[in-house]
Amino acid sequence: MTPGSNLPLNAVRVAVDVTAPVRLDVSGLLLAANGKVRSDDDFVFYNQPSGPGVTHSAAAGGADTITVDTAAVPEGIEKIVVTASPDAPGATFAGTEPTGTVRNADDGSVIASFTPPRLGTETALVVVEIYRRGGVWKVRAVGQGYADGLAGIATDFGVTVEEPAAPAAPQAPPAPPAPPAAPAPAAQWGPPAGTPAPAAPPPAAAPPAPAADPAAAPASGAGKINLDKGRVSLQKNQTVSLVKGGRPLLTSVTMGLGWEPAFRSKSIDLDASVIAYGPDRKKIDNCFFGKLMILGGAIQHSGDNLTGEGAGDDEAITVHLGGVPPEVTGLVFVVNSFSGQKFSDVAKAYCRLVDAQSGAELVRFDLTHAEPRTGVMMAKLIRQFSGEWEMTAMGEFVDARTVRGMVKPAAQAL
Repeated sequence: MTPGSNLPLNAVRVAVDVTAPVRLDVSGLLLAANGKVRSDDDFVFYNQPSGPGVTHSAAAGGADTITVDTAAVPEGIEKIVVTASPDAPGATFAGTEPTGTVRNADDGSVIASFTPPRLGTETALVVVEIYRRGGVWKVRAVGQGYADGLAGIATDFGVTVEEPAAPAAPQAPPAPPAPPAAPAPAAQWGPPAGTPAPAAPPPAAAPPAPAADPAAAPASGAGKINLDKGRVSLQKNQTVSLVKGGRPLLTSVTMGLGWEPAFRSKSIDLDASVIAYGPDRKKIDNCFFGKLMILGGAIQHSGDNLTGEGAGDDEAITVHLGGVPPEVTGLVFVVNSFSGQKFSDVAKAYCRLVDAQSGAELVRFDLTHAEPRTGVMMAKLIRQFSGEWEMTAMGEFVDARTVRGMVKPAAQAL
């Protein structure tokens, strides 16, 4: 979804998960026709986890969830707004854009997802709203930020926020009278009186910093670059940090994969997939033409292309980075020849990472040398301890016609 867009809900009970690379406090407010809560009982959050038709739940180490049972919401309530704020005091959303995922609360299927764009100094956010219009319940993407935290949102919607009174400053006791000056004792640990103190030794000279390499990308395998200079073309084994202007890219990206049949060869059926791994290199799930959505909608596949014909990407996999569960630390993008033809019969195979909101190409990797095998690991995305993601071009060939045969070699390549 994009800011302001809406769609009807196809479920009576819906759950809104809000995820981010940092811990969030997520709340739900039940609003009447005047846009205000009827009382503080309509403010649902971790310390008051239930209200009329609305509940709050928190998963250990995972997303906070606001669940709305539209059949149980009182008639006087027109909408439920779902808000989020960073748990750390004074923290902002800069570089940590959250993702709201709306699911059918009964079967877990994803209805919609929304990642608010261009967040910065905001300390709280209205993510989405579930609202009633003409007897039909809908969901709207909002993305409105607040600079004064969750208290600012609550106050705007009529919740009473009591500020704790500042304690009175204690009076300082009167200073005791100064004791009479004592005669200076003879020096015991220093040099004789009148001896100048030795000068401090000069600090050791720091080694000169190496000169910056003006090249846009280092030699293959020589290091990492970021997105500050715009689109990056990678060679095999090169890595790019998905960081621009010092901020991690934590929005939705699409990995587009494309290929063309080699000269005079038949159409070739290639399948693009992504495999999600945990920190122990154990497979968590995989997304391919037979399973178009995984991880609660955080990863979505465009569908199967049977020939590779046509301009542009043949298959695409969209990743909502902010919605990828914290237990997923690595994603490996692979392509397989389901029909059994070798990659030596493929021309112009490539993968490219695109900003899903703006359509701007961020990273591109062209596979220049193919091998007569049926599977290739194109690229991997690895989550760093600091929260940002890194993309590494792989170009490693294996013998496997389906994504199932890629799980073990891809794990070994992480």
